[in-house]
Amino acid sequence: MNSRWRTLALALLLGAALGSAMASMAQEPPVPGAPVPGAPVPGAASPAAPVPWSSLSPNQQQLLSRFGGQWNTLPPARQQALAHGSERWLAMSPEQRDAARDRFSHWRSLPPEQRQALRGRWQRFQALSPEQKATVRENFHRFQQLPPERRQMLREQWRNASPTQRQQMVEHAREQRQRRMSGARPAPSRPPHH
Repeated sequence: MNSRWRTLALALLLGAALGSAMASMAQEPPVPGAPVPGAPVPGAASPAAPVPWSSLSPNQQQLLSRFGGQWNTLPPARQQALAHGSERWLAMSPEQRDAARDRFSHWRSLPPEQRQALRGRWQRFQALSPEQKATVRENFHRFQQLPPERRQMLREQWRNASPTQRQQMVEHAREQRQRRMSGARPAPSRPPHH
């Protein structure tokens, strides 16, 4: 594998590990505003303020009509999540809504331990700095641009690597990225130690 591809592969593996969690959990599920259990609620860092039902648009009220009778009894954080989610849902194209339904269906089909692992990844992603999040997103999008067979090969390489090899891959990717950003020539590619 040449140096350029190895660098891209290693950087993308890190991005894919966090990015797959991000991509599967970043969209609202088909019940507008119903957060994925365990996912952070927007604005949850400070006490949530109640959202009056009357402040919702007619389209939001129609979309959230099943909550209308109990709206005032919902916790403010839940009201905010539903209001935010309904705004996002209404702004989606039909294709985006179909994709969100598919992701939610996939999420619900996962075993509890896998959902918990994804929640952990999502929380780690949320704890990253804005620059680190941008890097993860960039790497994920670069990974998505690769041909399917190349993505599969990289996934298998990552899955088959030991924790030590994975750490080496991540460190190598960081070094390569730093060199790229500083304009330095990349170091020769080195295979992971087996």
